[in-house]
Amino acid sequence: MPELITPTARLYPSWTAARAEWGDDAHMDGSGLGAQDDVDDPEGFGAWVEWLRGCSDRTAPVEPGRVPATYWWIADGDTYLGSVDLRHYLNAFLLDAGGHIGYSVRPSARRRGLATWALREVLYEARIRGMDRVLLTCDPDNEASVRTIEHNGGVLEDVRETLIGPKRRYWIDLQPR
Repeated sequence: MPELITPTARLYPSWTAARAEWGDDAHMDGSGLGAQDDVDDPEGFGAWVEWLRGCSDRTAPVEPGRVPATYWWIADGDTYLGSVDLRHYLNAFLLDAGGHIGYSVRPSARRRGLATWALREVLYEARIRGMDRVLLTCDPDNEASVRTIEHNGGVLEDVRETLIGPKRRYWIDLQPR
């Protein structure tokens, strides 16, 4: 049974297998992984996991261009299935192109409803953190993300050209009806 867990170095073998499915240069949305992160050995991976865990501290300084964010991994036992993050607020770049929530599911675990489930869980987390609405974005041709976002109540605001290419921009209202 999948669950959202705090990132843990314990899943290093499964995480590296998932990364290999994507390819070393692929962007894993919602993972927090940057080109500068050394995750090729257990020590570097452990340091990166600790950094992810610290990103949710709103009192800690953040790197330029970043905002506080909470990261979760989608896991089933010792199997890493994907990641999802909730950015606590938007900066100009996130308002234009990135949104509050990013997510990805490893290729071998897709088409099982994991992204839809994980997004629903994180929307609940956003609500209990006092957020009243969240922005999600996806590439215009990413039909799986379009379905995931719309299934969770996403309302299309627009499709626009951004610094990272064209994006569909959706808002999800978190207020009780």
